[in-house]
Amino acid sequence: MLIGYMRVSKADGSQVLDLQRDALLQADVLPEHLYEDFASGKSDERQGLAACLKALRKGDILIVWKLDRLGRNLRHLVNTVHDLSSREISFKVLTGQGAQIDTTTSQGKLVFGIFAALAEFERDLISERTKAGLASARARGRKGGAPFKMTPPKLRLAIASMGKPETHIGDLCKELGITRQTLYRHVAPDGSLREDGEKLLKNT
Repeated sequence: MLIGYMRVSKADGSQVLDLQRDALLQADVLPEHLYEDFASGKSDERQGLAACLKALRKGDILIVWKLDRLGRNLRHLVNTVHDLSSREISFKVLTGQGAQIDTTTSQGKLVFGIFAALAEFERDLISERTKAGLASARARGRKGGAPFKMTPPKLRLAIASMGKPETHIGDLCKELGITRQTLYRHVAPDGSLREDGEKLLKNT
């Protein structure tokens, strides 16, 4: 089965899907198998894409007008297509940059392999730049990384709340503005202090 996905960035009517819709229909995608979003490519909240990916089944082909209609960035695109491949779903781009990608063919798989290699290269470059920046900061007497979000008042509230049956950890973390990892690094599930929590209170 052919499944088509379309996206434009604005939901105010200033951009329309007509060009993408016509191209997908011409590629033999049936109207009832078209999914759409009116959202920025950087947005995680793309309900049309989520529904599209959920509807795909083994042997289906996902078709997009241009490569940038699908992915937020190169890495997201590669991960999405890898996920499709693991489900034995093919991917095809109709026009623009990446039009050579058609994982139903050997040549298309080769082109996508190059994109995947570039994404890996991009990730390594970012990692190297981050490490170099932290090393430079340390050399100047500064410590890298974000400051701790846990504070003594938040910690005391966490201690009082943890261990109570009615406490929902997700709600507690949201109220305190911290992650679960930060919470559990300072407080045990029964409300007792852990090493990081003891250090924080000791220094106040």
